[in-house]
Amino acid sequence: MAKSNWILAIYVLSSFRVLAQTNTLREADSLYANGNFSKAIETYKTYDSPSEVYGKIARANIAIGNYSEALNYYKLDIQADPNNAVIKYEYAKLLNKTKNFDEAIAKFNDLMSRDSLNPNYHYEMGLALEKLMDSTAILSFRKTFDLDNNHQKAIFKIAKHELIKRNHEASLALIDLGLKTYPENLELISLKAQNYYHQEYYKEAKPWFLRLIELGESSQFIHEKLSIIYGAYSEWENAIKHRKEALKFDALDANGMFVLGTYYEGMQDYAKAEEQYLKALKLQDRPLDYKYQKLGYVLNRQSKHQEA
Repeated sequence: MAKSNWILAIYVLSSFRVLAQTNTLREADSLYANGNFSKAIETYKTYDSPSEVYGKIARANIAIGNYSEALNYYKLDIQADPNNAVIKYEYAKLLNKTKNFDEAIAKFNDLMSRDSLNPNYHYEMGLALEKLMDSTAILSFRKTFDLDNNHQKAIFKIAKHELIKRNHEASLALIDLGLKTYPENLELISLKAQNYYHQEYYKEAKPWFLRLIELGESSQFIHEKLSIIYGAYSEWENAIKHRKEALKFDALDANGMFVLGTYYEGMQDYAKAEEQYLKALKLQDRPLDYKYQKLGYVLNRQSKHQEA
């Protein structure tokens, strides 16, 4: 065969191989896009240039909850491309998610040494510090806010911090700023309701608790607080309604039953008030014989016979 024919044959074979690999990558990407993550992983692994798909395999593993494999593939991707900030950021976030906080902090420090103006680097750093009970976490959240005044998650963290410190004015100012750009932010709405509630500004708190319910939220906390607010203004029917909703979350809440009894008493429905009071007392008057028996047993096992 002439030399030119050999060259042509090699070129054709090479073209077929490139086309086949291009199709492989497209197929894997399509599988990933359609949520068939495990099959996508299998297909990515058949690709001839593995370093080009490490990140994609990592993301697919995250999607199916295999975080160990995802971390391994992120490491491989970083080794293959040490300057890829996107992959490093995704890797650091996954370290946070998998509770490798110290390592995550080191990675975010590295990222911030290259780009100190990225607000999310500071936010994720704050999350790691927060999990480690490090009081400097709030500084990271404040830095995030300084770099991005619309960062809803940072606004929530700072506003919550101010609420805990009873700096209600500062907390409410941040909440209002956040709600201006995202009026349906449930976390900020809840914080606003709590700010007013803890100051006993019940009239101001009520519409924000109701707004949570309007947006589909329902919890023991929300209904308990609304029952107290309505009870404070002798709106007994609404107070009873929300206390009953709260009891659906904890049917053995003796205090809740007792409070419900006070609402019936306020309505002068003494029979129902009596019923609730008796239920509450019955729950609180549980025999403790078995618990004392268990305590005596462990004391005996420690040779504390007199105490036992």
